[in-house]
Amino acid sequence: MAAINVSPLFTSSSSLRTFSSYAPQNTPTLSLYSRFAPSLSFPSFSLRPPISTKTRSLIIASAVKNLSEVEPIPVPATPEEFAAKFPSDAGVYAVFDQNDELQFIGISRNIASSLFSHKTSVPELCCSVKVGVVNEADRTALTQAWKSWMEEHIEATGKVPPGNESGNTTWVRQPPKKKADLRLTPGRHVQLTVPLEELIDKLVKQNKVVAFIKGSRSAPMCGFSQRVIAILENQGVDYESVDVLDEEYNCGLRETLKQYSNWPTFPQVFVNGELVGGCDILTSMYEKGELAGLLKN
Repeated sequence: MAAINVSPLFTSSSSLRTFSSYAPQNTPTLSLYSRFAPSLSFPSFSLRPPISTKTRSLIIASAVKNLSEVEPIPVPATPEEFAAKFPSDAGVYAVFDQNDELQFIGISRNIASSLFSHKTSVPELCCSVKVGVVNEADRTALTQAWKSWMEEHIEATGKVPPGNESGNTTWVRQPPKKKADLRLTPGRHVQLTVPLEELIDKLVKQNKVVAFIKGSRSAPMCGFSQRVIAILENQGVDYESVDVLDEEYNCGLRETLKQYSNWPTFPQVFVNGELVGGCDILTSMYEKGELAGLLKN
């Protein structure tokens, strides 16, 4: 890769734009470590309020300890060791592979949590880490600390760490892909060989949880359906969803389902082949802690 010429940090708007393609994404955090306090000393970036935003940025930049001056820490294997070695504070961190090559510079509200997530997802790239805690950390402070380390690395090597290159998603947790909604028929113009009510009966009895909603699970078409999907997602349950508004592949479903369940409105949620109810009932069970037990049975 050709060398990248970076202007002195924060001296002009052009030097800020230099980093726009490599801005860190929100790194994942796990509440597992929120109760642990750091057991080691880490370089700290302190601020002395009150100061203006512009002056504050300059102080942050000048207070950041050089990346090259921070001692690397071997990455442990277990969550307990992570809690002992790394702080749950906010800060900046740099991850190195087994060849001591810098792979990624990131920021996090919980350093230990983010590092554990990286170790879990890309263990082959996480062999040692340099950490700097940012005191009084807000978004500006964290970003400025990150930029300081990033500029130092670019000036020393002429390149951006692989994990910070534009388009690289190795170090960013991707949202899980949502399951596709089920279709009960091959199309509205295809003659069914099995009555629609029988298809509904088979569906709810062969799947633990089925939610008949307005719209898809990715894009619910009413607030009640959206609420039901949110509750099921929160419970972490594997469920099937059916769009009752899909007249192409679920033609006639709304009226047939009303007769089948003897329930006049949507959404409708079935668990173990039995109708639980709609949004109000599901919400009430969720708030009382009853839903989790039902879904486990």
